[in-house]
Amino acid sequence: MPRSVSAKKRQILTEKKTTRNQALESEMKSAIKKTERSIAAKAEDAPAKAQGTSRLIDKMVSKGIIHKNQAARRKSRLTKKANKAT
Repeated sequence: MPRSVSAKKRQILTEKKTTRNQALESEMKSAIKKTERSIAAKAEDAPAKAQGTSRLIDKMVSKGIIHKNQAARRKSRLTKKANKAT
């Protein structure tokens, strides 16, 4: 257990930040899965969904949720799947 006031505050802030980051990462993963399902079903709006998901991935990088190289890899794979399906 933290003893000092500043240590207690850091613990509370860390818990808040962890919860927020987990929620945002879950949102991103859900969007990727929905886009992949849309691509697999050969929906007409699949390329648009892929583009929207790429924007969401970029937002996660700017918020520090994922690393920029991981974002580039995810976007690349998603775009590749979208282009292959059309």
